[in-house]
Amino acid sequence: MKVLLTDTIDKLGIVGTVVDVSEGYARNYLLPKHLATTPTKGNIQRLEAARKEHEAHMKLLREQKEALLQAITGVELTIARASNEEGHLFGSVSRRDISEELMKLGHAVTPDDVRLDEPLRRIDTFMVNVQLAHDLKTQIKVWVVREKAASEQPAPDQASANDALEAQPAAE
Repeated sequence: MKVLLTDTIDKLGIVGTVVDVSEGYARNYLLPKHLATTPTKGNIQRLEAARKEHEAHMKLLREQKEALLQAITGVELTIARASNEEGHLFGSVSRRDISEELMKLGHAVTPDDVRLDEPLRRIDTFMVNVQLAHDLKTQIKVWVVREKAASEQPAPDQASANDALEAQPAAE
């Protein structure tokens, strides 16, 4: 059955496009939700302006993604996590963690853009794929390092005493 899309639907088409779908999909989903209509000449002309506006918006998004791709190419992240003696993390580093670190650096990368086969679960260096669009891909380097334990960090009064001792020989 041929229908005219009144809204953009992922993996089907953009607004103003005539597509061929099954009758059940059109009758039970697209038409009742007003996502599609019958493809008459008047309806096609009415949606032509919306189609051009959507294409211009998609072009702008594409340019932004290309600029973002160039900005994140070669980026290296360091993520600290608690681990055991063998280097196995007590938790893991997920797509969301990597996305949040990129956001802190000013790069608008969503967790859906980060491609991981499985969460990172050990101390190591990983090459992680970032895919902003079907043909816009790059890799970033993620360093997963051991988090400093509270016992490894000097106490506040010890740190100030150490600083004072270091400053004395310099004064003499």
